[in-house]
Amino acid sequence: MQRGKGMKFVGDSRVKASNRMPNKPKDYSEYPGKTEAFWPDFLLKEWMVGAVFLIGYLLLTVAHPSPLERPADPTDTSYIPLPDWYFLFLYQLLKYSFASGDYNVIGAIVIPGLAILSLLLMPWLDKGPERRPSKRPIPTAIMLLVVASMFYLTWESVVNHDWEASKAQGQITPKDLGLVPDIEIDENSEGYKIYQSQQTCVGCHGGDLTGVGSNPMLLGNQLTAEEVEEVIRNGRGGMPGGQFSGTDEELKTLAEFIASLKEE
Repeated sequence: MQRGKGMKFVGDSRVKASNRMPNKPKDYSEYPGKTEAFWPDFLLKEWMVGAVFLIGYLLLTVAHPSPLERPADPTDTSYIPLPDWYFLFLYQLLKYSFASGDYNVIGAIVIPGLAILSLLLMPWLDKGPERRPSKRPIPTAIMLLVVASMFYLTWESVVNHDWEASKAQGQITPKDLGLVPDIEIDENSEGYKIYQSQQTCVGCHGGDLTGVGSNPMLLGNQLTAEEVEEVIRNGRGGMPGGQFSGTDEELKTLAEFIASLKEE
C-alpha cells in the first residue's frame, strides 16, 4: 500500500494558518515590461487616458457648440440631411456606384457588417503571442488600410459637399421664430388665384405665402411690382427664372399682388 493513498486531510478552522499570504500585488520585477499589476498600475493608466480624452471632448464642445437649425419640416423634400463628422466616411461611401442605387445594401449593410465582423473575430484570427505591431504585419496592414480609407472618405465628403447650400437650407427663418407679419391676404383677388395656380410658386413659398423650408416668405417683402416681375422672369439667388407659365398680363397681375403684401 502506497503512502498517502486513500488518506484524506481535513483542516481545522480553530487552528490559525501561519502561511497565509498578505493581500498585496505580486512582485513583477522579474518580468520588466511584460506584465504589471491590475491595481493600481494598469487601472491608473486607463483612468489617466480616459481623463485626457474627456477633457479634450469637453473643450471641443465649448469651442465648437452644435449649430442649431430650423425645426424639421416633413413637407420640405429639398432638404438634404448631413450626418455628424464621424459618419462622413460612410456617407461618402454611399455616393459611389458600387454602394448606391440598386447596390445600396452593399454600402449600407454588407461592407460595414464585414468590418464589424472582422473586429469581433480578430481574437480568433490573430492568435500570435506578439504584441508589437512590427511583429504582426498582416493585422497591422489591415488596420492601417482601414484607418487610411476612413480618413480618405471623410476628406472626400468634406471637399465635395456644398457647405453654403447646407448652411442656407438649415437657416432659421422669421417664420420659425413666429415673426410672420400680420398681413391680410385677399383670397378673392385675381393675383391670389394666379399665384395658387402656379405649382412652382406654391411649392417654394407655400399656399400661405410664408415660405417652405429655407425659401423666403412673400409676406412683408420690400419689392416693387416691377422688381417682383423682374425676379419672376430672370430669377434671383437660388430662385431660377422662367418658371411662370401664364401670360404677360397674368404675370403683371401676380407681381402687383405680391408687391402689395406689405405691412401698413
